[in-house]
Amino acid sequence: MSIKVAIVQQPPVLLELKATLDQACEALSEAAQAGAKLVMFPEAYLPGYPTWIWRLRPGGDMALGNQIHARLRENAVNIDDGGLECICDAAARHGVVVVMGLNEVDGRYSGSTLYNSVVVIGTDGQILNRHRKLMPTNPERMVWGAGDASGLRVVDTPVGRIGCLICWENYMPLARFALYAQDIELYLAPTWDCGETWLASMNHIAREGGC
Repeated sequence: MSIKVAIVQQPPVLLELKATLDQACEALSEAAQAGAKLVMFPEAYLPGYPTWIWRLRPGGDMALGNQIHARLRENAVNIDDGGLECICDAAARHGVVVVMGLNEVDGRYSGSTLYNSVVVIGTDGQILNRHRKLMPTNPERMVWGAGDASGLRVVDTPVGRIGCLICWENYMPLARFALYAQDIELYLAPTWDCGETWLASMNHIAREGGC
């Protein structure tokens, strides 16, 4: 079976959730019109990866960091409050599977903790899985809380059995094995990383997991 996959590489409108959601829906529509059945967005796409954490000085830039973090929190996605409704509607309208990276705010319990999350949305617009990054990498812990592993799931979709790990958690052997053990077919790894080492890792994982 031949499946066309679209990987969106258009940058988000940083720290502007509404504008980034609108842009994502446009990209999704364009991909679907081109025949894509699976559309994947980058890590933390909604509303952008907090790249400042690798640039600001601990302590010295705390006031600026707090201002930016407050803006990120205001523009994070509350899934439990319907924050992905427009993306879900677009997935159903176009009949495509969507994998979306996002900054998620916990609207059920704390109301303030942010997570680096990835969701799989089915062709009926239903959220099939939400995975929160298990352990944010070094400075990322100033922004995101640790996930609880409940999202280490592989889900059935019309394009195959999909599982996701985010960025450097792909270097966790047991997290990978948890997906391999569920007969994964499409292993998706949204990341801020790049370069030859990352590509070599993805090649190895594909061989290791037979996916």
